[in-house]
Amino acid sequence: MLWLAIKAAISGVLIAAISLVAKRYPGFGALIASLPLVSVLGMLWLWSERPDPANMAAHAEATFWFVLPSLPMFLLIPALLRNGVGFHLSLALGCLLTVVLYLLMTWAGPRFGLRL
Repeated sequence: MLWLAIKAAISGVLIAAISLVAKRYPGFGALIASLPLVSVLGMLWLWSERPDPANMAAHAEATFWFVLPSLPMFLLIPALLRNGVGFHLSLALGCLLTVVLYLLMTWAGPRFGLRL
């Protein structure tokens, strides 16, 4: 249980730091947020609990394929905001788009031989 608390604390500090940097320097905050830090932390946590190369390779590859459907959200949200749509609705629509694209990926991916 202590290990879970440590992992949560480290992950939370990372998110808080990104938020603090982004307040003053939006571009730099975006750069930090765009780094695959969450994925790297997740892989570190997974490896420490289950050091299995095949499992890690499958995890890393599936992560790549699930990043792709999340990218359009980062184009939709600014487009909506620039056209007068409120922040919360823009965020909700961006998240909804991502969920739809995730579902499409989980449906289509295996049909193209992707192991998700």
